[in-house]
Amino acid sequence: MGSKWRKAKLALGMNMCLYVPHQKLEDSLPSSSSSASSTSIANVASRLSTDSVPLSPVSPSGNDCRPTTPTPSSSGLRVSKSSPKSSKRTCSICLTAMKPGQGHAIFTAECSHSFHFHCITSNVKHGNQICPVCRAKWKEIPFQSPASDLPNGRSRINPADWPRDDAWTTVVRRLPSPRLDPTRQISSLFHTSEPGTFDDDEVLDLQHETTEENVFANDAAKNNSIGSIEVKTYPEVSAIPRATCHNNFAILIHLKAPHPSGGRNETMFSPTTQNSRTPVDLVTVLDVSGSMAGTKIALLKRAMGFVIQHLGPSDRLSVIAFSSTARRLFPLRRMTETGQQEALQAVNSLTSNGGTNIAEGLRKAAKVIGDRKWKNPVGSIILLSDGQDTYTVTSPSGAHSRTDYRSLLPAGPCIPVHAFGFGADHDASSMHSISEISGGTFSFIEAEGVIQDAFAQCIGGLLSVVVQEACLKVQCAHPNLVINSIKAGSYRTSLAADAKTGSIDAGDLYAEEERDFLVTVNVPVDESCDEMSLLKVQCIYRDPISKEMVSLEEANEVKIQRPTIIGQTVVSMEVDRQRNRLRTAEAMAEARSAAEHGDLTAAVSILESCRRALSETISAQAGDRLCIALCAELKEMQERMANRRVYESSGRAYVLSGLSSHSWQRATARGDSTNSTSLVQAYQTPTMTDMVTRSQTMFFGNPPQGKLLQTQSFSAHPEAR
Repeated sequence: MGSKWRKAKLALGMNMCLYVPHQKLEDSLPSSSSSASSTSIANVASRLSTDSVPLSPVSPSGNDCRPTTPTPSSSGLRVSKSSPKSSKRTCSICLTAMKPGQGHAIFTAECSHSFHFHCITSNVKHGNQICPVCRAKWKEIPFQSPASDLPNGRSRINPADWPRDDAWTTVVRRLPSPRLDPTRQISSLFHTSEPGTFDDDEVLDLQHETTEENVFANDAAKNNSIGSIEVKTYPEVSAIPRATCHNNFAILIHLKAPHPSGGRNETMFSPTTQNSRTPVDLVTVLDVSGSMAGTKIALLKRAMGFVIQHLGPSDRLSVIAFSSTARRLFPLRRMTETGQQEALQAVNSLTSNGGTNIAEGLRKAAKVIGDRKWKNPVGSIILLSDGQDTYTVTSPSGAHSRTDYRSLLPAGPCIPVHAFGFGADHDASSMHSISEISGGTFSFIEAEGVIQDAFAQCIGGLLSVVVQEACLKVQCAHPNLVINSIKAGSYRTSLAADAKTGSIDAGDLYAEEERDFLVTVNVPVDESCDEMSLLKVQCIYRDPISKEMVSLEEANEVKIQRPTIIGQTVVSMEVDRQRNRLRTAEAMAEARSAAEHGDLTAAVSILESCRRALSETISAQAGDRLCIALCAELKEMQERMANRRVYESSGRAYVLSGLSSHSWQRATARGDSTNSTSLVQAYQTPTMTDMVTRSQTMFFGNPPQGKLLQTQSFSAHPEAR
């Protein structure tokens, strides 16, 4: 049993501590035979060790597969059978025999000396942090305590819904966090040599890439709809009287990316469709500072195991670990079966200590991207951190600044950094800034247990890119018409000096992902026609597999009627709901600015005014689900701005992740709310939903209650579904 127990701990990359309450265990065991008791204890320990969650996710084999919460540590508490070969039979504190197999809990310290658990906890309770035998100073000490809840009265969502207050769990308390001690020696992981240039990336599967092009070409010939973006336009109203001008007349431009080849009824992530999607170069930048110790790093390892498992043989992965400094832990390698095993071993070796140097982690990731000899069509960086950046960034001018992250990002084509703020103490402002500059998203993981779901949602998108470098071109179709504004969130826009033409760089789109942009024009008086053409819209983009630019053959033309007299006008529901979304995003930004200047009362007032305005719109009165969700989101933000303490611990991160989601029209993880209407999932694509579902069912058969990421989507255009 001891061997199995050690293997279980090694599989997790950590030791786990197990406390067996003496009285409870004895009460539950048969009293007729000591050997039966020993066997029962061994069975219990075996069950707990085999239920531990490995790095590589496995499908559930039964209904009862809930593990007892493991608490990672470099020291462990063991319950074992009698071992005649063991020389450690006497507790050095009470000097009595240690009798395994009779319900006695035995604590083995990091120096390898063992003691009765009740003896060593009593010893530690009085402040003794030195081994009674060898006098080694311990970095971790044993004690019994349930895990603390999240701040502000929010209950923690336990990892994979594991039991929170389990009588079998022993917590090992870390001594003062190493990140607070800058003189503490960093793990040898960061001192081993690494090449000066990261041009050792594994060569791409060129044969596979050629095959993909041929398959795509054949499929496209059979079905012209594959690979084509859907473009629709909606004028604010269908008619304007001839003798009336209308300034700021809104026109909605709606894009929807195609489903990838393989068919709608077949998941993108099945083995049969792996070859038909666009391969990815992914660099993960992982915080392993002292504050990540314990359950956090265990859950990070498990989440990375999920990511690795879902990357295919044409995808490549590199792993960067950072604390006070940064280290390339794993070079850019293809995720073949061998590559996956090596990546898992690298992730399994992660240990936590030191400070939080986000800048150095980003530099290293940029170097991996910039030095690579080969490039997959899609490239991305995932950044996770749970702490404040404790190092300054030097700007080009030589001054020290904490906000100049632009210089740290890869040069050349924009590589998005998808940032994940973990817990209540992360540097939300810096991480949001990094993601915004790079074109990535910022997610707020408030509850530890949903980190895997958040990663799953992200890679569900990254592994389904079907459109790259999408660009919309708009042109006035009437000589007296001018464009007043182009509202596209964080997407780059341009408007000609004569206001007759403009463009929107919509970037990459995931499979079936949607984008909505509002263009406002000033419609002049026109007595000469019954129908007026307003805009011509054209879309061009790059096919990521064939690498060819695609232009839709016919431009989409927006027209309205110009009668002499009209009756009651009906505002387009599609235009109204997108106005509501933009209005909400603007209110969030304004409220955040007020909160950062210390005026939380004004911030709450701004959000409340927006919520009331939304409730009076036609889409809200029609019961539109997106509008209802936006109102719920505004309400949640008001609660998270109730006072300075709440805002600092969760409000700022929640607002920033919401702004990121709305500005890029892309799903992000937010908070730990279990109320589905308080989280806007209008941007979650089918492939994201599929991947989150896989994450929630991979280990335990059914999604645990209280998961963060709701697998729902509020379509902007219900008729298209």
